[in-house]
Amino acid sequence: ASPSDKAFEKGDFVVMDFGAKFEGYHADMTRTVVIGEATDRHREIYDIVLGSNLAGISAAKAGVIALTKSLGKELSDKNIAVNCVTPAAAKTRIFDQISQEHIDYMLSKIPRGRFLKVDELASMVSWLVSEENSYTTGAVFDLSGGRATY
Repeated sequence: ASPSDKAFEKGDFVVMDFGAKFEGYHADMTRTVVIGEATDRHREIYDIVLGSNLAGISAAKAGVIALTKSLGKELSDKNIAVNCVTPAAAKTRIFDQISQEHIDYMLSKIPRGRFLKVDELASMVSWLVSEENSYTTGAVFDLSGGRATY
């Protein structure tokens, strides 16, 4: 897309994509809206694009896992470990900016019934990079509370 003098018209899709950095947090958000009332066709197009985006995200996750396994095997004889961690949402200060309704929705998707604790993630990563774990490579460590989405 490039800047233009075109004025928005009823029925136009508008995509807003923006990001921010604040006190160590990095956020990126994209929102799509329709000027005026969305028609059934607008909803159909939106759902098609959303489905494509979600498929791409799933493929990227699978690619990271495959790369982890491949590099883990390839670099094992060089004493280089390659592992990945697949965490669920962890309750941090970013939750202060999220509606309780959305927090409840996210929690409902986690079979363990709670959010990941930052200390749990830190402990796992600390162990992964320690001498105590000098053997494991090419592994996926699932910290999703049972909600594996890859």
